[in-house]
Amino acid sequence: MTIAVCPGSFDPVTNGHLDVIKRCCKLFTQVHVVVAVNAMKQPLFTETERVDIIKHSLEDSGYTNYVVAWTDGLITDYCRKVNAPVIVKGLRQNGDYEAELGMALVNRHLADVETMFLPANPALEHISSSIVKDVARHGGDITGMVPDYVVPLLKKALQ
Repeated sequence: MTIAVCPGSFDPVTNGHLDVIKRCCKLFTQVHVVVAVNAMKQPLFTETERVDIIKHSLEDSGYTNYVVAWTDGLITDYCRKVNAPVIVKGLRQNGDYEAELGMALVNRHLADVETMFLPANPALEHISSSIVKDVARHGGDITGMVPDYVVPLLKKALQ
C-alpha cells in the first residue's frame, strides 16, 4: 500500500488542486489531502472550513481512496504519522519548481520523504488560490476556476 500526501493551504481549493488530487487517487492506494496551517498566512477560511470544502468538492469525484485532514505541524511529521513515503505537489509554469524544489530537499533531509511533481493540466495552470481571491475581491467571475460549491462561500468570506 502506497500512501501519498498532497499538502497545501487550499484557501480556497481550486480546480487545479482538485485535478492534482484526482490524478493522485489514480496513482496511489491512499491519498491524504492535508491542509497545512501556516502561521505566517492570514487565510480567509479556517482549517476546518477548508477541510469541509475539500471533502464536499471531492464527494462526486468517483474516488474514495482519499483522506482530508489538516495539520499545524511539519508535513514530514504528518507523513511519518500516516507512513507516507511520498509528497505530491502540482507544478505550474510560474516558477513553482524553484520554490518547491527547496521544500522537497528539506523534506527528504527531515524524514527521508520523496517529493513527486505533477505538471499542471495546461487548461488549469493559470489558476491559483491567490488569483482566485483577487478576481473575486474585484467582482470578477471565478466560475470554472473553483468548484461551484466554493463560489458563494468565497463571495461571503470576502464581504
